[in-house]
Amino acid sequence: MAIVTGRTNGDTGGGEATGTPAPADTGIPARTGTDRSSPRAVPETGRIRQPVALIRLLAGLVAVALTLLLADYAQATTGGIAADVAGAAELVPRPLAGLAGGLTTAAVLLLPVVLAARRLLGPDRRRALQQVSDGLLAAVLAYGATLALDLWADRFSPVSLLAALTQARPDGVLGHTEPVYGYLAPVLAFMTASGTREHRVPWAVLTLSGLAGLAGGYATPTALLLGLLIGWTGAHGTLYAVGTPDPLPRPGEILRALHESGLRPVEAHPAGPDRYLVRQGGDRPGLDVQLLDRQAVTAAAVQRAWRRLRLRTAPHPRALRSPRAGLEHEALVTYAALAAGVRTRRIAATAGLGQDTALIAYERLPGRTLDLLADQEITDELLADAWRQLARLQRREVAHRALVPSSLLVDETGAVHLVDFADGDIAASELVLRCDLAQLLTTLALRAGAARSVRTAVAVLGPDTVGAALPLLQPIALARSTRHALKRADRATATAARTGGTTARAGGTTARAGGTAKVLPAPRTAPDTAAAEGAAGGLLEEIRAEVLRTRPQAVVRPVRLERLKPRTLLAVVGGVAAGWLLIPQLFAAEDNPIAAVADADPAWLALALVAAALSHVTAAMGFVGFVPERLDFRNAVLAQLAGAFAKLVSPGGVGGVALNTRLLQQAGIPTAQALSSVGVGQLIGLVLHLLQLGAFVYLLDLQPGGSELDALPAVVGGLAGAAALLAVVSAVPPARRWLAARLRPLTAEVLPRLLDLLRSPARLAVGLTGQLMVSICLIGCLYCCTRAIGRAPSFASVAVVFLVGNAAGNVAPTPGGAGAVDGALITLLQQTASMEKGGALAAVAMYRLLTLILPVLPGWAAMTWLQRRRAL
Repeated sequence: MAIVTGRTNGDTGGGEATGTPAPADTGIPARTGTDRSSPRAVPETGRIRQPVALIRLLAGLVAVALTLLLADYAQATTGGIAADVAGAAELVPRPLAGLAGGLTTAAVLLLPVVLAARRLLGPDRRRALQQVSDGLLAAVLAYGATLALDLWADRFSPVSLLAALTQARPDGVLGHTEPVYGYLAPVLAFMTASGTREHRVPWAVLTLSGLAGLAGGYATPTALLLGLLIGWTGAHGTLYAVGTPDPLPRPGEILRALHESGLRPVEAHPAGPDRYLVRQGGDRPGLDVQLLDRQAVTAAAVQRAWRRLRLRTAPHPRALRSPRAGLEHEALVTYAALAAGVRTRRIAATAGLGQDTALIAYERLPGRTLDLLADQEITDELLADAWRQLARLQRREVAHRALVPSSLLVDETGAVHLVDFADGDIAASELVLRCDLAQLLTTLALRAGAARSVRTAVAVLGPDTVGAALPLLQPIALARSTRHALKRADRATATAARTGGTTARAGGTTARAGGTAKVLPAPRTAPDTAAAEGAAGGLLEEIRAEVLRTRPQAVVRPVRLERLKPRTLLAVVGGVAAGWLLIPQLFAAEDNPIAAVADADPAWLALALVAAALSHVTAAMGFVGFVPERLDFRNAVLAQLAGAFAKLVSPGGVGGVALNTRLLQQAGIPTAQALSSVGVGQLIGLVLHLLQLGAFVYLLDLQPGGSELDALPAVVGGLAGAAALLAVVSAVPPARRWLAARLRPLTAEVLPRLLDLLRSPARLAVGLTGQLMVSICLIGCLYCCTRAIGRAPSFASVAVVFLVGNAAGNVAPTPGGAGAVDGALITLLQQTASMEKGGALAAVAMYRLLTLILPVLPGWAAMTWLQRRRAL
């Protein structure tokens, strides 16, 4: 093992240390169990791609796009600013402006040379050479980007945009100034990519050069801003593309920083990702040094921002804080834990290592983390000690936020120490403190079983405190690594239950001591137990059952932790995208669709409304017809109406499927049979959809006056292609196994359910009729909308348009098929029904108003009514 040795007189040298990681019992808890970013893998080239470079690249591209949009659409504002700047520039004498322009141009051209020379003459010449090379590449790319944007603006951009970016040349020559003030872009790109942006003199030179360009009339404010944005964006794009030299300091630099902090480091060697073990001279304890670099801090900031957006229990935003700020935060929470009497590692020193890296040195504590202990070592006393440490944190309102196995360090005497407070908070809210309690309950249950985890928690904290954490016992409140461990443990439990064997909760190494092998349901006396049972399964259900045994009156209803669900975000994005694409078309069309809708024929509009309303009744027929059990038809109709409300937060037909399944479950039908009934309806609906499409295509081709859509060969060709693809998949063993795994639920559950339905021909006829009529009603609604605005396409052509467009909507991931359905229907009405763009837009807008917008409020009322009657 190669060791870096430092002398106590401060001569630590500049050499590097190589060596093997410390053994498992060195007291260095691995951080792989937390929700922080995964350890960085530095390739052999010594370069890494930092997430912050990608974030800034995307931010720069967005800023460039917004600048161009504002320059084009806010011409009055940009023109006014340019006029004010030009007026101020006229006050500057022309000779003085010319002299300033010449001097600043020369300074800007010499600036990269001076910065590169200063960098190369520094102590770390190898890293400096890499950074200077990156700066030159970024400068070339940025200058090329400015030339490309100039060319595009001159030849292809709208005239209004070119006028906003340029002005008449000040020297009297015909023409205009450059759309992008490109002199500054390569210099700024070089400064940013080479790491010399922290100096004040280069920024002063850039500022003076920009002001000289404005004063001399060679640039507009918008062109100057674009030049700076392109240089900054190009630099970060280059850094992300080629990577940056690893910014982590060498062990010699770490020893030097520790010595300057008053310690006596002697040698250091790596002990894991971004972590070093340092031995001190004399009888001083060893040090556990953790490095914090900008890459890790940026990744953590992105995770915190997403959690802040989604969860109520997320930490306060600290957007893109520096490594030094992250170090100060971890040290602050650690000192708060020490003041609370919690056992943890003591901080020996903190230090900054340049702009992008900081270190925090702890006194080394020999021991092993919870995930490295053997089963027999996890005693009730150890579990109780962990709860006592948490109780001390909770009394001082200090939250840990990451009580995973790697954060529980057990020393040689069996005492538990809480470590890794990087994600912690002081003055935490009651909700966050209860999340810590739920997290530790789950962490200990994964190793010792639910019964022992709850029993020791109750013995230390009391039943009321443990019961208060019950509403927080849901997967979203737990750390990501804990959620993955729960899934693995529950899969192992299910597998063992099927095979009749025993299972282990801790990755197959322990037999869940003190727990039981089967899932224990919560007592029915608890309120909203069904909702709690749906929140999670497996081990979490066992923990709930154990808590309710000690405190039966505990509140079980899960606390809503999500501020914003991903599907809601998808709905918002889909709606904005659809509006962005659709609204300009509504007002830009030659035949204004707004006016066409306003002048619609009331009779046809009323028929369209009736057809849209009947579609919910026929959908209920198509649903209950494939359920052998007796259902309340009124509830089935209301459930289909509630599906119109569910479309707003679910893509395609996912919301309707979930509502129908829940309706069957609440009617007393087991989940397997409920899913099978819904699956039968979906399967037969797909077959009928294809048959209807083929039939209407055939009728369309037979219409007099020539074929409006020669689609029959296309349909036959599509079916033949699908058959050929199926044959190819069946011939490849891995693909065949994948297809068999996807079709196994169909053969195991759906087909037997279909055979049961064949014994009831009347019910099956109702289902088939409903599935056919729901499409006919919606086709009739769209047809009536076209007639209402004075167009007269054939019914067959409208049917083909609807069947193809509806299929596109079910495939699209946007809620209600927003954007996909509208675009498909508009395009197909123009191509298939020979309608002009304005008429197609008006018909589709009216159709979507009747089938998507108007049913929302009645759908919400229907869903509320069904939920109050516990039918949904």
